[in-house]
Amino acid sequence: MKNAIVLCSGGLDSVVVSHYVKKKLKYGKFIFLFFDYGQRTLNEERKCVKNCARLLNGEFMEIKLKWLREISKSLITGNKKIDEVKIKDLKISKGESDKYYVPSRNAIFINYSIALSESKYLIDKEVFDIFVGFCNEGVESYPDTTVEFVDEMNKLMKLNKLKGKVIAPLINKQKEDVVDIGGKLGVDFRDTFSCYAGNKVHCGVCLACRFRQEAFYWANVKDPSKYNKKMEDFRVA
Repeated sequence: MKNAIVLCSGGLDSVVVSHYVKKKLKYGKFIFLFFDYGQRTLNEERKCVKNCARLLNGEFMEIKLKWLREISKSLITGNKKIDEVKIKDLKISKGESDKYYVPSRNAIFINYSIALSESKYLIDKEVFDIFVGFCNEGVESYPDTTVEFVDEMNKLMKLNKLKGKVIAPLINKQKEDVVDIGGKLGVDFRDTFSCYAGNKVHCGVCLACRFRQEAFYWANVKDPSKYNKKMEDFRVA
């Protein structure tokens, strides 16, 4: 039986990866690793991850990293008003993406995962692969969501003489492909939360919400998400 540590935020990508690893790759033992780093949408994210862990018969584990909030100017961890992202902004999204970047967040998360994987091997001789929900989102990716970044994390695994790998199954997929894959795997998209700023309901105007709406549109899949404000027509983009 193969073992998986899934870095899950409760968002569309990481939840679909979770179902993919369970149902397609046939991993048996699951640890869902969730991080509290002072993000605005902490409660909604945690709720979705716990639900995913329950559905897939996995263990939920939470790590608190409030220090990340203290060193970050990201809109994800701050209290500043989030401006509405327009359709035209999705074509060249780097300027908008920079506002949400949390310094080395994924490197920190994966290092914690590597430590957990190593611990499991030292104590129980169990090998765990680490799964992340990176996909090809936007024109320019964050530096810690690229193929090169995943390769470097795997070098670190090898330096620690670990047999597991860091795997990003969807890294070459567009977000609409993720929606399509999730639909085929039976994912209930209502149990995912992608927003950077909303409370219980997606705000509908932040960058994550816009990418989410666009993905459902181009996948030609009905979007069951609730938004405070929804952009209906992406054909003008």
